[in-house]
Amino acid sequence: MLMIKLDSPEINHFGYVLCDFPSLSEDFMSTPEQIDVIKNLKLKPDFLINIKCPNNDLCQRITGQRQQPDTGHIFKREDWDPDIIEKRKKKKKELRKSEEEDEEAEEEEEEDESNEADQIMLTEILPTLVQRPEDFKENAQKRIDLYKDTLLRPLEELMAEQDSQYLFELDGNKNADELFKSVITHLESMGQRYGALITKLQSADEEMLDGLENEELFRILASYKLVGPRHRWRRSKWGRACPVALKDGDIIMGTADNAVSFLGKMYLLSTEEALKQFMLNPRSYLLPPMPLPPCKVLVVGPPFSGKTTLCELLANHYQGKVLDMDVLLKMYHEQARLELIEQTRAEAILVGIARVKEKMEIEQQLREQAELYAQEFGDSEEEEEIPTEEKSSILPSVSTITGAKEDSTIKQGSIIKEEDETEEMSSSQSAEQIDISSVPTESEIPLDHPDIQEVVQSALEAAMLSPITLPPETYVDVLEETIEELQKTNSSRYPGAACKGGWVVDNFPPLTEHWIALLEKGLLPDIVICLKNVEQNGQLILHRLYEAHKEEIDVQIIQRLIDDALKKKQEEEETKRELQEMLKLQAQESAEDRESTEFLEGSFGIERGQPGQADFSESKQKETSGG
Repeated sequence: MLMIKLDSPEINHFGYVLCDFPSLSEDFMSTPEQIDVIKNLKLKPDFLINIKCPNNDLCQRITGQRQQPDTGHIFKREDWDPDIIEKRKKKKKELRKSEEEDEEAEEEEEEDESNEADQIMLTEILPTLVQRPEDFKENAQKRIDLYKDTLLRPLEELMAEQDSQYLFELDGNKNADELFKSVITHLESMGQRYGALITKLQSADEEMLDGLENEELFRILASYKLVGPRHRWRRSKWGRACPVALKDGDIIMGTADNAVSFLGKMYLLSTEEALKQFMLNPRSYLLPPMPLPPCKVLVVGPPFSGKTTLCELLANHYQGKVLDMDVLLKMYHEQARLELIEQTRAEAILVGIARVKEKMEIEQQLREQAELYAQEFGDSEEEEEIPTEEKSSILPSVSTITGAKEDSTIKQGSIIKEEDETEEMSSSQSAEQIDISSVPTESEIPLDHPDIQEVVQSALEAAMLSPITLPPETYVDVLEETIEELQKTNSSRYPGAACKGGWVVDNFPPLTEHWIALLEKGLLPDIVICLKNVEQNGQLILHRLYEAHKEEIDVQIIQRLIDDALKKKQEEEETKRELQEMLKLQAQESAEDRESTEFLEGSFGIERGQPGQADFSESKQKETSGG
C-alpha cells in the first residue's frame, strides 16, 4: 500500500512526507531491504530530518503516554498530568502580566478556552485513561535497545550518504510547534515552494454558464475567486478543450461546471471523473509537448493537388503515420480483380458457347434449306424445259402465246401439287434430320474454339480496364484493423504519448456511405482537410497533370491533330468531289437541254421546210423556162 501511494498521481504533484519508515517490524521486509526501497524510490527524498532525543527522555516520554479505550486516542503526559497542567496555567499567567494591556481581551478568551479544555480533561477524560503494555518502562527500554541495534546503524549510513545541507538534525526535547517552525525555516531558506493549489472556479450556487460563447465564458470565469484585486485568471493554450481527454487522445470540449484554475490559468474539464484526475496531478496533463492534437486527420482532394505530400508533412510533424488506403486495400483490389476475371471468363464462355451453338444451328438450317431448294429446283427444271422448235420463232403468233400460257398454267398447277407433296416429304425428312441432328451440345463444343476464345478475350480485356469498387465496410474494417495495430506502438511516438491517434488517412473516398460507415465504427477524424483549386478553373492541377503525363498527352495531342487534319482533308475532298459531280451533272443537264433544244428546233425546221422547198423548186423551174 505504501508503494502504491508513493506512485500515485497525487504524490507526483504534491510530494510526500515519509514517517516511521524503515520500520522495526521485519515481517514483510528486512531492514536493509527497506533502506534499499528508500534509495530506489521513483521520487527520492530531497531532505532527511533526524530528530535526536536522549534514551532517558525518550523512555520517560513513552511511559507517560495514556490511551482512551473508547476512542483509541493517545495522550501525552503534559496533556493529562494535573501537575503539569497547573504549571502551564501559572506560566501563562506570568507571561500575560509581562505583556501589554491591549492584548488582554484576546488572551482572556484563549485562557477561558484552555481552562475549559483542561477542566474536561481532569474531570471526564482522565479517569478513563489507561496505560498500554508496550508503554511500560521495561517494554519501552526494550524497544529503544532494539531500535539502536537494528535501525540506528543503517540509518546513520543513509544519512552519511546524504548531502549535509539537505540533512536537518533537530532536538527531540522541543515541542512540536518549535520543531515545525525550525523545519519550515530551513525549507524556505533552500527555496522549497509550496504545492500549487487547484481551485474550482464555479460553485453550485452560482449562475449556469452553459451555452455561452467562448469569449464571454472566459471573460466571466476570469473574475471568479480572484487571489488579488487585479490578478484575473488567464486563458490557457488548451482554450476550451479538456486537458485530460486531450492527453488520452480525444478532443472533447470542457464545461463551465468543471472549470478550475491552476498557476494563474483557467482549464475546463469535460466530466467529473476528468476533474478528479486533474485535481490529483494536473502537471501530467500540462507538461510539454501538450497541448498536442492526437493527430486524427483525413485529407481529401483531386489527384495532383498535393494531398499525399501534405499527409507526409503532417505525419512527420505530429510523429504519426500515413495510412494510404490504396496501399492497404491493394490485396483486396487484386482479389476482387481475380474474382471479376473468373466471373467474366465463366460468363464469356457461356456466351461464346451459346453464340457458337446458334451459329451451328443456323448453318445446319441453311444447309437443310439449301438441300430442299436444290431438290425443288431440280424437279421444276425438268418439268419446265422448253422445246427447241418453239425457240426458232422470233415473233410468235397469238395462238402460240395463248397455248404457252395455258401450258404454263397447267405446269404451274402440277408444280404446286408437287411442291405440296415435296413440302410434306421435306417436313418429315427435316423432323427426322432434327432428331438425328449433328448439332453438338454444350459439352461437345471445345472451349478452345476460335469464336469462344475471341469472346473470352474481348470480355477479359474489358474486365481488366473496368474499375474495382469495394464496399464501404471493407474500407472501414481495414482502417479499423490498421489503427488497432498502430495503437500498440503509439506509446513510442514521444514520452507520455496516448495510445489513440497518430494517423493521417490518404486516398479515402469522400462519399456519404463511406462516412456513415466511419461514424458507425467510431472512427471519424478530428480534422478533415479538403484541397481545392478554384482559381482559374483549376489550371494549376491541370498543369501538374500534364507535366506528369507529358509524353502520353503529347502523343495523344499529335494523333488528334493528325486525325483532325486527315478528317478535314477528307471532308474537303468529299466537298470537292461533290462539287465536281454537281458541275458534271449540271453540264450533262445543260448538254441534254441543248440537244433536246436542237432536236426540237431541227424537227420543227423539217416540218416547216418541206412546202417551202417545193415552192422554191417551182420558182426555179419558172426562172429557167423564162430564160
